[in-house]
Amino acid sequence: MAEQAQKDEFLAALTGLGGSAGNGKLRETLGWDDAAYDEVKQALIDDGAIVPGRGRGGSVAMAAQGDAVPAAAQAAQVDRQVRAARPNTSAANVGYEAELWRMADALRGSMDAAEYKHVVLGLIFLKYISDAFEEKHAALEAERDQGADPEDPDEYRAENIFWVPTEARWAHLKAQARQSTIGQLVDDAMTGIERDNSALKGVLPKDYARPALDKTRLGQLIDLISNIKVGDAEARAKDVLGRVYEYFLSQFASAEGKKGGEFYTPRCVVKLLVEMLEPYRGRVYDPCCGSSGMFVQSMEFIHAHRNGNGNGGKAKADISIYGQESNYTTWRLAKMNLAIRGIDGQIAHGDTFHNDRHPDLKADFILANPPFNISDWGGERLRGDKRWQYGDPPAGNANYAWVQHIVHHLAPSGVAGFVLSNGSMSSNQSGEGEIRKKLIEEDVVDCMVALPGQLFYSTQIPACLWFLARDRKNHKFRDRRGEVLFIDARKMGFMVDRTHRDLSDEDIAKITGMYHLWRGETDVPPESVDGLTAYEDISGFCMAAPLDEIRKRGHVLTPGRYVGTEAAEEDDEPFADKMARLVAELREQQQVAARLDAAIAANLRELGYGG
Repeated sequence: MAEQAQKDEFLAALTGLGGSAGNGKLRETLGWDDAAYDEVKQALIDDGAIVPGRGRGGSVAMAAQGDAVPAAAQAAQVDRQVRAARPNTSAANVGYEAELWRMADALRGSMDAAEYKHVVLGLIFLKYISDAFEEKHAALEAERDQGADPEDPDEYRAENIFWVPTEARWAHLKAQARQSTIGQLVDDAMTGIERDNSALKGVLPKDYARPALDKTRLGQLIDLISNIKVGDAEARAKDVLGRVYEYFLSQFASAEGKKGGEFYTPRCVVKLLVEMLEPYRGRVYDPCCGSSGMFVQSMEFIHAHRNGNGNGGKAKADISIYGQESNYTTWRLAKMNLAIRGIDGQIAHGDTFHNDRHPDLKADFILANPPFNISDWGGERLRGDKRWQYGDPPAGNANYAWVQHIVHHLAPSGVAGFVLSNGSMSSNQSGEGEIRKKLIEEDVVDCMVALPGQLFYSTQIPACLWFLARDRKNHKFRDRRGEVLFIDARKMGFMVDRTHRDLSDEDIAKITGMYHLWRGETDVPPESVDGLTAYEDISGFCMAAPLDEIRKRGHVLTPGRYVGTEAAEEDDEPFADKMARLVAELREQQQVAARLDAAIAANLRELGYGG
């Protein structure tokens, strides 16, 4: 009798050949003898999973009805692909994020991406916790003779490893993955981990047992994730989970479209903000933190620059993290995103405007990507709030509420960088122009960057970056009072697909390099800023505008108004020669067009549509 594993392998091979194939081709792909092939084929026909086709030599195809067995085939194929993609011990990079995403997404079926996001990311998080636990458990087991106790939770907590109770260990879940009760078992595992680890209380998803979640696909997903190590020492050293998690977040943001931007800011934008502000040490705050990307990048920045690049090799991860997120499910993502990297942070849940959970915080660095142009933020209930130092923001648009909330929470020498819609740079509606004028006149605005379009998953609205500084007199840098740096980066970046643009590392280095030169820093690599060793205006790209110039333009902060146009390339071709060349090219193109018109007319006549 055919084994289930043989059936799965048969179906996986058939799926890989497009869902139908000749018997000879399929038998060759499997590498089976005639007897084994015929036995499994007949068993699958009897199961109703495949149907015999027509054609010389015979063929088979996936059955049209139902998807349970084809899904099983898919899982078997996925399992084999993951094993093939598994990194070897010498691999320095994680190269299979995209392949793992493709395979996990194939198991999504008809489930909405917003819902599937929590299913997948919750399981990946659980696998990470279990991997780290099992590695330490094995080490303690080997030290029993010296008095080690593998079942003592304190042994794990002493090394910042989450304690995993018996019912939550991955081996237990994997063994039960194909059972109908797997959803409840995963929920029990999440509950047990939260019970025994106070830092995760209320964070993990616990709705795997709901009837709407296909338990067959859930089991397949567990099998898939079982094949990757994400939490042992080697994987942690390479940040395997961090990179997989980050990649999955970006892909879910893309799949969800507009809604995805609520929890995910494109990595290049976060990196640009972090590289501009350089948060080496101090209090870092994000009032609308989404999935905590700003914090993760801040820590990555510190680790990347630990051996120099402006800090004399003294950088340490001595920053304190504060954040707030109003969406509960996104708040859970934020907590998990930090937990998988071992980052401690005070991430609160609640409405930042109406329930500020860090009311007394004065932050050294603030990084944020507030939702653009919110009209229903309840501003009419906050008239006269102490945060509105520069004037009441309009009830119909929260942009300048975010700006003033950020300024309110800046320490005396604090700096902030955040994303807003381009309209914030020039709008005069409902008092916004007056608020902007006061910000400029009180010397809070440090730099403005116009971003290229199509960077964000959530909106096609053009965006910009604001950089504010409480003390621009001479805090670590030169005196920049009475001057604002404008950078127009709208022509930078490259298209990663038909709808999304990205900024390259070179783009980011040029933007940040010019800002740092302008601030008076002397350690900017010249190769990143067109060979410059000191700041100077570049037509079409950047300009340091004095306050009088900004006043003349009505306190509008749009970089394009200041930087001018790029210098045109010198053209030394004589006019007469140029005209002769252009006319010759035009004549040649007209001849090509005439030939194409004639060919089209001839084809139409053959079809009976000729004149």
